[in-house]
Amino acid sequence: MKKKDLLSIYDLSAKEIEFLLNQAFKLKKSKKLISPLKGKILGMIFEKNSTRTMVSFASAMFQLGGNPIILNSQNMQRARGETIHDTALVLSSYLDGIMIRAFSHQDVCELAKYSSIPVINGLTDSEHPCQILGDIMTVMELLHIKSVAGLKKVKLVFCGDGGNNIVNSLIALTAILGLDLTIVSPKAYFPKADILDKALQYKGVGAKIKATDDIFGAKGADVIYTDVWTSMGFEKEEQERKKAFAPYQVNSTLLQNASSRAIVLHCLPAKRGEEITDEIMSQYERSIFTQAENRLHIQKSILLYLLK
Repeated sequence: MKKKDLLSIYDLSAKEIEFLLNQAFKLKKSKKLISPLKGKILGMIFEKNSTRTMVSFASAMFQLGGNPIILNSQNMQRARGETIHDTALVLSSYLDGIMIRAFSHQDVCELAKYSSIPVINGLTDSEHPCQILGDIMTVMELLHIKSVAGLKKVKLVFCGDGGNNIVNSLIALTAILGLDLTIVSPKAYFPKADILDKALQYKGVGAKIKATDDIFGAKGADVIYTDVWTSMGFEKEEQERKKAFAPYQVNSTLLQNASSRAIVLHCLPAKRGEEITDEIMSQYERSIFTQAENRLHIQKSILLYLLK
């Protein structure tokens, strides 16, 4: 059977997303010890710092009976110039799967091209697919939505940097499942045209994707999602970004216009007092840290789907 990678949300069909979510809910509910990945090894490559991705994938492999190997990219021969092609061939002979957290999305795609084993995108500058799958699982859980179809009635609002990897993956998920997403962001940080153009290919499923610089675009939101204003790799723009995003902070004023059942999400780590106030972080601690926990359950589902 041809190996399957998860590099982008677009690598999954609506049915596959639904399967992964349903399986993740079953895994979260079950306390039974299982070892379907016994003898399997997952290599985890980190070019960027990590807490949730590293620990959730490592724990997921252990809990499924497999073994994770954590690889620091700076200690690998890639740091001395070994090609992605050669690295892919070598790792494919040692491992059963690769999870990589990297800067360049193209590098991850190249790794997958030459690997004979599944490659999972644990984050790139372009996408964060595993995060978004865990996020939508959290929305279903906390808003008591029983099926993927029920998500169509949810108004999703992202406030902040409309061009980051979280938004790119949210747009992809919205396009595939036919959801309702509003991106509230300064115009200079709207999603890139090619990202929106790709989403339009799926317009037949009824997706609603809107970008606005009007903070009242969050009115009636069932889910308000935010992320740090300065992602890894953009530190030189930090002061400029703080000024641009200040009006888009998730705070009590913004929440006044949300729906009565609204939850707040943050992929973490958070800079309290910047993109979200400490007050709102504390008030919505349950949703934000359930979101973090669900990374474990969705990673288990992804690993079972790709490696079993």
